[in-house]
Amino acid sequence: MSQNHGNTPAAWTGVSVAMVGFVVGSVGLMMSPVNMTVFYVGAGIAVAALVVFAVMAKMGLNDEGH
Repeated sequence: MSQNHGNTPAAWTGVSVAMVGFVVGSVGLMMSPVNMTVFYVGAGIAVAALVVFAVMAKMGLNDEGH
């Protein structure tokens, strides 16, 4: 098991960006009538979290060594 248990800047940033995306998407679904544009913006932000994590990991902010 990893020594840092996911407590790296890359992991925290990726999860934070994904959480913002899910909140934005949820707000879009709760609007009356449902606003699919806001939902898709939230989904895009959530997908962008993967890109943010990958870039930060390549920058060395995701310590994988033991």
